[in-house]
Amino acid sequence: MTESYETATFAGGCFWCMVQPFEEMDGIINVASGYSGGHTENPTYEDVKTGTTGHYEVVQIVFDPEKFSYQQLLDLYWVQVDPTDPDGQFHDRGPQYRTAIFYHNDQQKELAEASKNALAESGRFNAPIVTEILPAAPFYTAEDNHQKFHQKNPEAYKEDRKESGRDEFIATYWNS
Repeated sequence: MTESYETATFAGGCFWCMVQPFEEMDGIINVASGYSGGHTENPTYEDVKTGTTGHYEVVQIVFDPEKFSYQQLLDLYWVQVDPTDPDGQFHDRGPQYRTAIFYHNDQQKELAEASKNALAESGRFNAPIVTEILPAAPFYTAEDNHQKFHQKNPEAYKEDRKESGRDEFIATYWNS
């Protein structure tokens, strides 16, 4: 990793749906699916999906802040999730699918808190914003079959995304 690159980690429900929106941006070096925030070392997908390891499904993004700022990442993140749902995201239920922003330094923490507060004050949602802002925890890369799932399994990805209700939510709350 080049010294000028930074890392961001976001939990937004199923990590399959969180990769594509970020990877298509200029200045994004890599987007990896994985697990963070739990108490089990080296968890597998099978472990995490039980909801008992404490991990979130996350995407970890390496980015060039000169081309795509952390604030831009935050702005893009909020549009991908239902920040008012404490029990998961869309049709994915359980603690592993909750939303969270894992900050890697004090500046990221400040920006994440400010963006969360701005969203709460915007009146866009009638319920409280429950997305947690947490210190970065160990990141465990998910298995190969979960990396770039949308490219490897485009039909399954499209079907899962369609069934999830994520796109309808985004259209209702962000594209109106």
